Amino acid sequence: MKILLLGASGSIGTQTIDVITKNPQDFTLVAFSVGVHTRCIYSILKKHPSVKYVFLIDHYKAKYYQKRYPNVTFLDDKSHKLEELITLSDCEMVVNALVGFRGLLPSITALENNKKLALANKESLVVGGEIINNLLKSGKGELFPIDSEHSALWKCLKVNDRNVSKMMLTASGGAFRNLSRDELINVTAKDALKHPTWKMGEKITIDCATMINKCFEIIEAGYLYNYPYSKIGVTLHDESHLHSYLEYKDGTYRGEISKPDMRNPIKFALYEGKIPFTTQTFSSLNDLKGLHFHEFDEKRYPLVSLAKIVLDKKGTYGAVLNRSNEVAVQAFLRGKISFLDIEKIVFTCMNEHKNIKNPTLKQIIETDLSINLKANCLVMKIMEERK
Repeated sequence: MKILLLGASGSIGTQTIDVITKNPQDFTLVAFSVGVHTRCIYSILKKHPSVKYVFLIDHYKAKYYQKRYPNVTFLDDKSHKLEELITLSDCEMVVNALVGFRGLLPSITALENNKKLALANKESLVVGGEIINNLLKSGKGELFPIDSEHSALWKCLKVNDRNVSKMMLTASGGAFRNLSRDELINVTAKDALKHPTWKMGEKITIDCATMINKCFEIIEAGYLYNYPYSKIGVTLHDESHLHSYLEYKDGTYRGEISKPDMRNPIKFALYEGKIPFTTQTFSSLNDLKGLHFHEFDEKRYPLVSLAKIVLDKKGTYGAVLNRSNEVAVQAFLRGKISFLDIEKIVFTCMNEHKNIKNPTLKQIIETDLSINLKANCLVMKIMEERK
């Protein structure tokens, strides 16, 4: 299988490289992209001489690497589009490990070109779920989820997808899971980046702390498995060993239990779900000795409720949710706003938005741009009020 990896320098990207490296008989890396962290290029090219194309953001760094590696073609943002890698590289599978809205167009392009898409980019489904599902329904490409939660649900549904009463996503609760709402007032970005069970990139770690990450995953599950919001729930789970589970109408449960390691769902996606796996049945969460669970409190994590709007009303609400959160998270990481201001900005943008039903890609992009401006204005307003 010829692989194109988008986002090779990130957490998912580096672990995908590990999986490919350990399974050379099945996978060949033919191209990859990196953002600002380019030092990984040396080690990737050393381990994978099969690479023919590399995409960078920085034009001057691309020229530098082109001189060092004349047998590899280096592309950059100045003269090329990231999506060009999909056709140029002659890949069979695209692993989309990009973070944010930037991942949407490559996902759509991959499917339009009948590629297999291993998807870690949550925003592709949150923002463009309708477009992506319409492509899949028309026979364009295939999609394999990489998220640990959706990988677990995929496995459980493969074993038994009948008489499911609810699919349950587990959540660690993030860095502040032991704090009350009042205690969140003065927390810092440094505090928020201390995730209790996973090691991930900055943005997704903050998203775990606000739990908008789980909001995104509910939306993803809705699009991936055609389940309504009312049949998707959340359970807080300290150890992150039960990755997600199904509740059946007869009162039994089925879930996947393993230590938190993203290489497992990555490998399952790369092999298109065709490798051995195990799920476990149980009659109660109390049967899982040594694991701790807590009831999810929507008042403690109010952003999760926004998944209902996106799944029920669809349209451009997903684009609003995503961009307002991206802007707010970056502002928080830079010390411009407080942690709870993230929620204020996202709720304001969602509440004031006039939805566009069945949007085109152009309308989604226009919504993204307008919400980017609106959210940044809200950041500036908050900063002014602080003075």
